[in-house]
Amino acid sequence: MGCRVAKVQAANARFAAGPNLAGVSNMTEKSGVAARREEIKKQYWPKDDLWTGEKEVGWFPAPRTLPLILGLLSSKEISAKKDPSSVYLDLLSRQRGEGVIEMGHEADHAFTSGYEGRRAVRTWQERMKILEDNGFIKTVEVGNQRFKYVAIVHPTTAVQRLRDKGRIPDKWWNAYVARKLETKEATHEQREKKKANALKVVPLVPSTKAPGQKKERAK
Repeated sequence: MGCRVAKVQAANARFAAGPNLAGVSNMTEKSGVAARREEIKKQYWPKDDLWTGEKEVGWFPAPRTLPLILGLLSSKEISAKKDPSSVYLDLLSRQRGEGVIEMGHEADHAFTSGYEGRRAVRTWQERMKILEDNGFIKTVEVGNQRFKYVAIVHPTTAVQRLRDKGRIPDKWWNAYVARKLETKEATHEQREKKKANALKVVPLVPSTKAPGQKKERAK
């Protein structure tokens, strides 16, 4: 009886406290921003077919820091005059959630990346090598196919390693850090801490003792 009374009292206390105002405020703020953008859309582009991503298929996930990363790849510090950003973008668009790509014909990848003519495949291969040398991808060669399987290294990890080697200028790094804060993208340190915590979890080992079986006493 006492337990039942305690539950009723707790429910009454929650009711008296009212709703979670912080949560309501956050939802209202988001709704307000979305509503304002809808008004802008109606005002300037009422009849245009705009990209929203909602209920779409055929798209790929990417970090909101991607424009900065593409700029870094095209910089002289990373690639000199052999910009691999279009090749990297093509690879990102082909992975389907595993971070691994089984590559097709190199000529097709070269064309999708914007290279045509007799040197198209060679130009594409050179850019793939730049991405691999700078830690943005890992590859496996099978038979005569130099890039048969490609693994996309997490951009945060690849960028941090370049920073640790002193290959990223402060101006770009500061802009990158600021953008990550704005988008709430996890930092390298946060990702490493999460992985370390995951390794500390000890899985439960199921008992091999049959139900009802008594533990034998040591002789």
